[in-house]
Amino acid sequence: MQFWKMNGAGNDFIILNNLEEHLPAEVFPHMARTLCQRHLSIGADGLMVVEAPTQGGDYKMLFFNSDGSAGEMCGNGARCICRYGYERGLAGEAQRVETTAGLIAGRRIDRRHYRIRLNDPTVIRLDCPVEVDSTEYPCAYVELGSPGLPHAVVPFPHLRDADESALRELGRKLRFHPAFPKGANVNFYELTSDGRLYEHTFERGVEDFTYACGTGTGSVVAVLTLQGRVSGKDVRVEMPGGELTIDVSCQGPEIRDLYLTGPTNIVCRGEVTDEELLPV
Repeated sequence: MQFWKMNGAGNDFIILNNLEEHLPAEVFPHMARTLCQRHLSIGADGLMVVEAPTQGGDYKMLFFNSDGSAGEMCGNGARCICRYGYERGLAGEAQRVETTAGLIAGRRIDRRHYRIRLNDPTVIRLDCPVEVDSTEYPCAYVELGSPGLPHAVVPFPHLRDADESALRELGRKLRFHPAFPKGANVNFYELTSDGRLYEHTFERGVEDFTYACGTGTGSVVAVLTLQGRVSGKDVRVEMPGGELTIDVSCQGPEIRDLYLTGPTNIVCRGEVTDEELLPV
């Protein structure tokens, strides 16, 4: 079984091409849990599976978190799989990728940089305060696509200097908070200067911080653009794994276009030989 491992700003993924492997769908959750486990296997934030298109795209992307749960979409994953699709000849420089949350348009910028149009926001609540341990946090809430990928957007002063353990515990409590019935990816952010942000995301399905979150970054910038706190044009967002760029177009109170641009990295490619996988 052949695989690629890629990352986008430190958000890392294993890619399997099921157009060639012909694996049954029921094995993917177990494969994700096994292959994504760091130290014991390849290790990654998620598993992406390339399948045949059914809705007019060039191919379909199935996404599984490292805990085996299915994800609606992944922004950095989609950028990486666009590079995979281009380099494997599945699509050209402009491509359409089917995801559970809807169709994604992607474009090659140069050898390593790819740009995607994120799913349209289907839910935006700019004022969604949440109480944790008798402290109220001024959240916003966004869902991208349908079914919506849920994101809590949480301002956090002095985020770079925050205690990691305490922030992780807060992220876990917000991720499971009853205010978010689907659960939520929790995007802590700090507006550091005009048009620039620092972000750290606690991701559901990984149940920990990741080095970057593309859909989370898009959600944060969408909220701040609607609030008039950033321009929405060429907004640079720094995360532990690198920098992503967001561009937002609005029509009144609605987001019309939400673009994510950033780097990709092919880490390795080869053959999966993990003996912990069940026979398939």
